[in-house]
Formats: sequence, C-alpha cells, structure tokens
Amino acid sequence: MIFAKVLTAAAAAAALFASAPSFGADAPSVKIGVVGENNEQWKPIIARLKEEGVTAELVKFNDYALPNRALEDGDIDLHACMTGEFLRTESQAHGYHLTAIGTTIITPLAVFSKKIKSLSEIPDGASFAVPGDPITTGRALRLLEANGVLKLKENAGWTPTVKDITENPHQVQFHFVDPGNAFAALEDVTASFINGEFAVDHGLSLSRDAIAVENTHGWGLDNPFVNVIASRTADKDKPLYQHIVDLYHTDEVVKVLHDTYGEAYIPAFTVGR
Repeated sequence: MIFAKVLTAAAAAAALFASAPSFGADAPSVKIGVVGENNEQWKPIIARLKEEGVTAELVKFNDYALPNRALEDGDIDLHACMTGEFLRTESQAHGYHLTAIGTTIITPLAVFSKKIKSLSEIPDGASFAVPGDPITTGRALRLLEANGVLKLKENAGWTPTVKDITENPHQVQFHFVDPGNAFAALEDVTASFINGEFAVDHGLSLSRDAIAVENTHGWGLDNPFVNVIASRTADKDKPLYQHIVDLYHTDEVVKVLHDTYGEAYIPAFTVGR
C-alpha cells in the first residue's frame, strides 16, 4: 500500500506555490475527464488554478472507455480516472496516442454480496458479476484465487482471463457487465465486483460492506493498476499539465482523500514528487 510521504503541509504548499507558473496572461482553461460523482480531491486543485488564472472543469463520464476517446478527439485535455494498464491496453487496441503523465490513487477492487457474508460461503454454481473490461476481469480473478475460490495458470500474468482458470471446484459462473451496472447486478447474482469509484458513488464501504478486498500491500508506482493522469502524447510536457500533476501531489489532496474516502482511495504518489 502506498502512502504519501509526511511533510509539513504549510512548508510544502509554500514551496510549491511560490514557484508555480503564471498562466493568467493567457487565461487558459482545461477540461479534465473523471468517472463517477465523487471527485472531492480535485476541489483544492481547481481552486488553486483559479487563483492562477486557469479555469478547470471536471467532465464526468459513466464508463472507463469513453474518456480515452474524448481525450484522443480533443474533447477534453486530461483525464484522471483509470489505471495505467487500462490506458495502455485501450490505446493499443484503438490506436490512441495517449500517455500517463502522473500517478493519482489506488482504488482497491472489492466484491460485495447481498446473499453471502464471506467468499468461504459460496455455494456450488455461484454467479459473479464482473465489469467486462480485461483489466478488472483479471484483477477479479486474482482476488478469487487469493481467497481460495479458484486456481489460475502460473504464467497468467497481471490480467488473466477465464481461459486461464485451471481449477474451479465450485463451478463459479461469470456474468460480464458494464462497470456502472455492477451495483444493480447485486440483486441477480451471488456477488458482484464493483470498481472503487462506483462503490463510493453508491455509499459502499470496503471495510463495512465488502466480503473481500484486493490486497494492495506492497504495490509500487510501477504497478499497472495504479491510477494515472493522462494527456495526449503530443501534449505530455505542457507546463500547465505538469503543474496540475504537481498540484495533485500535495498534502492538501492527501488530506481530502484520507478524510473523505478512507481506504477506498489510497494516495499513489510522494508529496512534491
């Protein structure tokens, strides 16, 4: 698990903002794509940019694939809503020219149920709803393997598929859904894997409500499931975009993440980089 380095907040902020570039002359604006309704950590960043003459707007999506298309097409300038691995695989699959320019958070994947209280209680023929993208599918299978529900091929890598299952003693069945529908699927399946943003949107707590949570202990910044800020590759060195990454990597953002989201949104950066 990654925690931001503890620094004196006032000193860190003073050092950062004393050297912050001035964008007021051009009065620029920036559109940042996010997924879900809970993005409180962006409020101090948007407020600071406003003081510097920059208008920042959050553009909300309800699906992880849509922000990539919007960024590639120039409808938004940045997005901060997905893992580096999802960004990479989507860019390869669709020929996008997108690049991660900074890390943000880890959102542990969790499984929820209205029918059982533990994965040790799953009946034969149990059904799981899983967000259908290959990254979340792989993480879900790894979580099930870690909890003894099934076994995977040794060489399955970060993102195994159902074809990599070697042992499935309970004959578990999988129903692949859009991420935004995973919560509603709770009514129809034994259990459902719900991505962090959507779990928070529906008021779910990992510690209170989840029957199992992905173990993120020891994840480093090179882990493909760390969330990132992304830009078009041609724009990755723009001073404004790099400045936004710096503003995200502050104690102020760490405090909002901790106070508002607790274990659901874990800082995946070192303050001040």
